Amino acid sequence: MSPNAPITVGVIFGGQSGEHEVSLMSVQSVLAALDPARYTPLLMGIDKQGRWIFHRPLEALLAGERAGADAPRWPPPAILDQVDILFPVLHGPNGEDGVIQGFFELAGKPYVGNGVLASAVAMDKALAKRVFQAHGLPQTPWVTIHREQLQHAPAYVLARVEAELTYPMFTKPANLGSSVGVRKVAHQEALLAGLREAASYDTILVVEQAVPHAREIEVAVLGNEQPRVSIPGEIIPGHEFYDYEAKYFSDRSQERIPAPISPALTAQVQQMALRAFRAIHGSGLARVDFLLNDATGEVFLNEINTMPGFTRISMFPKLWMASGLSYPELIHELIQLGFQRHAQRSVPVLEYSDQ
Repeated sequence: MSPNAPITVGVIFGGQSGEHEVSLMSVQSVLAALDPARYTPLLMGIDKQGRWIFHRPLEALLAGERAGADAPRWPPPAILDQVDILFPVLHGPNGEDGVIQGFFELAGKPYVGNGVLASAVAMDKALAKRVFQAHGLPQTPWVTIHREQLQHAPAYVLARVEAELTYPMFTKPANLGSSVGVRKVAHQEALLAGLREAASYDTILVVEQAVPHAREIEVAVLGNEQPRVSIPGEIIPGHEFYDYEAKYFSDRSQERIPAPISPALTAQVQQMALRAFRAIHGSGLARVDFLLNDATGEVFLNEINTMPGFTRISMFPKLWMASGLSYPELIHELIQLGFQRHAQRSVPVLEYSDQ
């Protein structure tokens, strides 16, 4: 890599995931913000069958072009040799769950964002909740259900959930984002329907007790060993809760940046965001979501997202812009953090010696 030549960034998007379309929206914003004086993008699309597409115009990939039956399921070495760093603009399974990050590690390539462990833990809501619980971070009560339990003993599952939680509740697949497969339920019939919908996306399901008088507060995190946080923002959903349509298509959803909360509460959610980021050994970036009981002032950690949306309406870039970091500079910093993390993780000693 010449010191004066633009850095070639392999921008990976699409993916074999229920969040494929979200990735297509995100990548357009990332490419628009990529400084051409610093970076040259190399597009690496993944269709819904998990096959990779190279050297195609963005418009064709956004239109849903599918790879041929003989297309590779991983990028060949000749393609990887052309890029200096990889930028996975991928959401959901196989993209932000540690799977593709493991491939990057084996390939020895720098990449943007969180590593295998942080990605895998954050993606699995059931596992992440246990990690956050061990770190003393407050969460709303929850129950974990396996799909097989629901299939073979639905009455037992319903009785167990109703014994441990009170309505209303949220049913979720453990390993998806963007509120895909999420339902708010207020009675047993809806609970069963919500669990079955979640089970169509994942083998592990999570049921959470709803927070009364809830306000949705979000904080963005940026950095590696010394992460920093944005000012908090608040989401006002256009629907009953911030579901998929409310996030990406509804004109009724609004955000308040900065969130109209007290300085003390601002400091509290910022510190909780840093604790959550460090708890999963995060690196690069994350968006940490909280639920505030507006009647009592209690704050609950909802979840951490290790590859938040990058669309023009996404909170992660908006929070940083409101905190003084432009979208192009945000992308630049993320790429530099990827190089930094790769350099720090390089292991110079490969053989043990007791000398």
